[in-house]
Amino acid sequence: MDFQLDSEQEALRDAVRALLTKAYDTSETRRAVTKQDPGWDDKTWRQLAEMGVLGLPFAEEDGGMGAGPAEVAIVAEEIGRVIAPEPFVEAVVLAGGLVAAAGTAEQRAEILGAVAEGGLVPAFAHTEPASRYELTATGVTASGSGDSWTLDGVKEPVLGGARADLLIVSAAVDGGTGLFLVKPDADGLTRTGYATFDGGRAARVAFDDTPATPLGEAGADQSDVIAATVAQAQIAYGHESLGAMETALRTTTEYLKTRKQFGVPLMTFQALTFRAADMYVSLELARSTVSWATLVLLDASTGSTSADEVAEAASRAKLQVSKAGRHIGQEAIQLHGGIGMTAEYSVGHYMSRLTAIDHALGDGRHHLNRLVSTLGDHSVVDPLP
Repeated sequence: MDFQLDSEQEALRDAVRALLTKAYDTSETRRAVTKQDPGWDDKTWRQLAEMGVLGLPFAEEDGGMGAGPAEVAIVAEEIGRVIAPEPFVEAVVLAGGLVAAAGTAEQRAEILGAVAEGGLVPAFAHTEPASRYELTATGVTASGSGDSWTLDGVKEPVLGGARADLLIVSAAVDGGTGLFLVKPDADGLTRTGYATFDGGRAARVAFDDTPATPLGEAGADQSDVIAATVAQAQIAYGHESLGAMETALRTTTEYLKTRKQFGVPLMTFQALTFRAADMYVSLELARSTVSWATLVLLDASTGSTSADEVAEAASRAKLQVSKAGRHIGQEAIQLHGGIGMTAEYSVGHYMSRLTAIDHALGDGRHHLNRLVSTLGDHSVVDPLP
């Protein structure tokens, strides 16, 4: 199969890479940005919007670019290369994806157009305390009818929840899990923000008889929409991890070539070279799995594969990325020696981001257990004649 990018995709990659490399030319630049709220650079976000990046996955009639999973993957990898803190996956792929999949025509045009222009940053409030990685909501409940609904309960952590201009909230309704829109100034809404260990931001969001507007059909069970959109975000996170792992590996190999011990470069020592080679194997295995998952997602857009197949592919990719990210991140720090442990050096920040992605939307153990539970669903392979 031909995995080469076409000319338009190459142009997209080069443009995003040039922008992000300039914006985060050193690790000190990123640390300075993440120290200040909201944890990312609004100027860079606006520039991404001007390039059309923030509207890539949305239909043209909704104010987007009408691109597909391949283009989203390209942007996510470039973000991972410099671990740019801009919430592309969280705000565009996940929160925006929910609006694109479940919203009415009016909601899609109003919200997605603003997201694509960079003027509105949404967040998906789904995770509940002690709920782990369940795709259904139980801790936040919705009551009402028609267009008049209220929410009660707590969501935590909500990535980007304190800064969000709009919250897409999952809540328990009769018959399943519904989706609702909540404005940041709504009555009874309390948002408590805090920094995460990778330099990002999250929040505890509490609802107390908080007015909400149904996203799409009022009171409908949106569990399938949530599952499908989460799978898309998991695959996008996989590509962001690939970009981060590639940079961590490149930084490490360059260090082994230049750092000297006993008068010779570290790469002279065969044991260290073998460890770097193992890092490369982990990266390429993760790349193959994530690329395959992206192709499955691409086939789903044409009806060739089912939502269950996409979800399984996303779990396989997330599991492989979890293993590779832990391996590459830890080895990068160890092969750098003492300097790798310092906050001033970049590899530790790459490890932090890879760990954060691992725990977003299900960690490796969660997806391993999920895949194990589906073993009985597969038929036995017929023996060769």
